[in-house]
Amino acid sequence: MSAPVPDAAPAIPQTSAPEAKAPAKKSAGRKAKTFELTLTVTGTADGEWHAEIKQGNTYLVRNLAVAAAAVSRAAKELHEELFTPIEALMDEARSQQAARVAALEAELEAARKALADLD
Repeated sequence: MSAPVPDAAPAIPQTSAPEAKAPAKKSAGRKAKTFELTLTVTGTADGEWHAEIKQGNTYLVRNLAVAAAAVSRAAKELHEELFTPIEALMDEARSQQAARVAALEAELEAARKALADLD
C-alpha cells in the first residue's frame, strides 16, 4: 500500500490588512485651468437690483435687472456668510418700503376724506 498524497500545498494564512495602494500621481507641470469671473450685484433701498459679470477687463453682462428674491436665494445657496449681510440689507429695504407704504396709505386716506368733504 502506498501512503496518501497530499492534495495541495499547505494554505497560506490570509492577512486581514489590505494592501497599501500607491497614491495617484498627477503629471508634473500641469495645473488645472482656473476661470476668474467677477459677479457684482447692486441694489437700492427701492428694491431695484442689478447684476453684472466681468471676466478680466471684459464685461460679459452689464446692468441686468434681477429680482431681490433671486439675489437672496442665490446668496443663500452660495454660502451663509454671503447670505447674512445681504439679508440684513434686504430687511432694511423691506422696513423702508413698509414705511413708505404706510405713509402713502395715510396720504391716500387723507385724500379720500378731502374728496368726501367736497361732496
